[in-house]
Amino acid sequence: MNKQIADVVKELFDTEIEVVLTRPEAQFGDYATNVALQLAKPLGKNPREIAEEIATKLRDTDDFAEVTVAGPGFLNITLGDEALLAEARREPSKPYEGISYVMEYSCPNAFKELHTGHLYQTFAGDILAKLIENAGATVHRTSFGGDVGLHVAKCLWGMVAELGEIAPEKLKTVGSNAFARARWISNCYVRGAGAYEESDEAKQEIDELNKTIYGFHNDNEHDSPLAKIYWETRQWSFDYFDAFYKQLKVAPLRYYPESETAPTGMEVVKEQLEKGNLKKSEGAVVFEGDESKHLHTRVFITSKGLPTYETKDIGVIWQEQTDYNFDRRILITGNDQKEYMRVVFAAAETFQPGIDAKMKHLTNGTVKFGDGKKMSSRLGNVSRAIDVLEIVREKVRELVADESLVEPVALGALKYVFAKYRFGGDIAFDVDETVTLSGNSGPYIQYAHARACSIHEKASATPARPQSLDENERALVRKLGEYVEVVEAATKELMTHLICVYLYELAQEFNRFYEKSRIVGDEREAERLYLVEQYIGTLADGLRLLGIEAPEKL
Repeated sequence: MNKQIADVVKELFDTEIEVVLTRPEAQFGDYATNVALQLAKPLGKNPREIAEEIATKLRDTDDFAEVTVAGPGFLNITLGDEALLAEARREPSKPYEGISYVMEYSCPNAFKELHTGHLYQTFAGDILAKLIENAGATVHRTSFGGDVGLHVAKCLWGMVAELGEIAPEKLKTVGSNAFARARWISNCYVRGAGAYEESDEAKQEIDELNKTIYGFHNDNEHDSPLAKIYWETRQWSFDYFDAFYKQLKVAPLRYYPESETAPTGMEVVKEQLEKGNLKKSEGAVVFEGDESKHLHTRVFITSKGLPTYETKDIGVIWQEQTDYNFDRRILITGNDQKEYMRVVFAAAETFQPGIDAKMKHLTNGTVKFGDGKKMSSRLGNVSRAIDVLEIVREKVRELVADESLVEPVALGALKYVFAKYRFGGDIAFDVDETVTLSGNSGPYIQYAHARACSIHEKASATPARPQSLDENERALVRKLGEYVEVVEAATKELMTHLICVYLYELAQEFNRFYEKSRIVGDEREAERLYLVEQYIGTLADGLRLLGIEAPEKL
């Protein structure tokens, strides 16, 4: 449609222009454009006169049933039935064809369980990756987290305390599956974290363990009893991540542990120190901030010669670049990392001019529960992702009788509730609002799909594309035609909530259509069944982009 109007402008005024179409209220037409106002100044003509010329030309084509001029020169356009039906069958464009993306998200630390924040970010990252893939790009999903550091030392101390001695053979008594082992590891961390704060002796032991763990990597030490415990439980963490992502039915992520990115980061930092892009300060290596740009000075190598998070983050960027040669990179972290990552990106740009233009940092808000409790992995009361999933499963069992539907509906409810909020803001999580067959929820959209499938199954006619549309049919087709625009906008703006809003509005539009237009047994059964098929396909595709199954029965 945009191109047709642009071609008319070219023919009439020998001017090329990008035509922007908007969706007015239905009584004003299917589309509106201010293209005449855009042309007024360069052409030196009255915008309303320009609009009249364009309208006259458009009226000569079969695609436009009505073209009117409003106000100072706005064009309101009503499509013919055939053109409107064609709009509903369009597919989203693929502007990212041939582009390589790295999407880094989720990012749990080894030796800890995934909590609700990870659940939110994992779903959000996977959905954004699907949108970008749908636009033609090749997407490499990655994750980055700590397998070294003080939290690991606390956990390892807790493991030895739990086992009663440094005895790797006792690990055989720990849970037999990835989730049970992850729970045990988490309990060990809580025990070690508590001891670190309550006992000076334990604190000293844990600080020494921290150095020892770095030594396991530096010296490739695998044989001592303590090293065996570390390496085996580290692998347990990686197995747990894989098992959990599989349970969530999201695409697998390549995990970059800090122990692997630190050496790469150290090489980069030492090279940049020699070039003068980093400086020494009191025995440490620092990146000097720029107060005019509100960039803080950050330490990249401590006075003890250890790499900081900044160095490890530089290391993962460089490794992802080597592994995937990305054209664009999107990193998702919590809002609390916003200023920190500004410095890391600024440092990366200093080290490799031009790389900042390839990278984008998105931040997500916090998942807040009704009780308002502050969660802490140190205190052991963190909202585990697995617990949230189980609570939703139990709620779903109140809705559906078929146990085989529990998992797809539970995952659909969670993915949808995290997708329907504008990215970056906090999420108010309420299980009753998340799991409901009314209102803007995942189960409601799944139910809408199943209900339409049931109507289709009851019909006996062969679907036939309508030759004309009545008022109610036209309203549904008009809404179906918005799908492509919504997907393209959601992809461009990286805003998943746009798809959720649309699917909910589409379901409501179909309900109005169904109330007023009999399908089964009507003389227009074949034509209306065609529209039902289009509706089913659109709902299913929208749910697919959200990573949600579209059951045919619910």
